[in-house]
Amino acid sequence: MADEVPPFDDVGTKGFNPGLIVLLVVVGLLVMFIVGNYALYVYAQRTIPPKKKKPVSKKKLKKERLKQGVSAPGE
Repeated sequence: MADEVPPFDDVGTKGFNPGLIVLLVVVGLLVMFIVGNYALYVYAQRTIPPKKKKPVSKKKLKKERLKQGVSAPGE
């Protein structure tokens, strides 16, 4: 009876673990996504001109100066 036991086969050496393959694919896609976004961000910063600021009205300047405690000129 003891002679009928099949020899021990190492199951782990037959191929890659499927979980490892899935993990590598997901991490690879994530890294590609982040690198692509960074590349697009750098490209956009170089090519798109900076946004123009709206001119501040004199009323708003007066209000801001009064909040800071500085009297507006001409008063």
